[in-house]
Amino acid sequence: MAEFSPMMQQYFNVKEQHKDAILFFRIGDFYEMFFEDAKTASRELEITLTGKECGQEERAPMCGIPFHAVDNYVSKLIEKGYKVAICEQLEDPKLTKGMVKRDVIRIVTPGTVIESNMLDEKKNNYIMSVFKRGVYFGIAICDISTGDFYSTKIVENNNFATLLDEIAKFRTS
Repeated sequence: MAEFSPMMQQYFNVKEQHKDAILFFRIGDFYEMFFEDAKTASRELEITLTGKECGQEERAPMCGIPFHAVDNYVSKLIEKGYKVAICEQLEDPKLTKGMVKRDVIRIVTPGTVIESNMLDEKKNNYIMSVFKRGVYFGIAICDISTGDFYSTKIVENNNFATLLDEIAKFRTS
């Protein structure tokens, strides 16, 4: 079996660090998605699934979107509960010999959206963290789009119902 192309090897190195996200991999004027990410994005965004030469006998499943429309597509995936990792070109391809360096510059989840066009202005966009030590809980809740932050601890015994009540109050993203 032939080796994957250098660009596809670079893609796999980045994807390895972001297995739980759909990876938007910048290539020129497009963000491209490959393999399972491409299949998912193609289905969820209703865009064409094609293939790309990747150094193997079969073409890699691929779909892409124009870079200038990224917010629209990320918004649609976030609304459906997906996590998106945006991988940018870190060098000017015109000035680079060989492979352009790329890395993830942003990870977007339903709770980390800050763009006003992706938010519902009538409700908060909370993200929550729950910490457990022994039988006690600590909770931190934040809306990073507004800066609202709350925290509490639950220290009474038989406190799981209290924890569930606190979680339900905030309707986290």
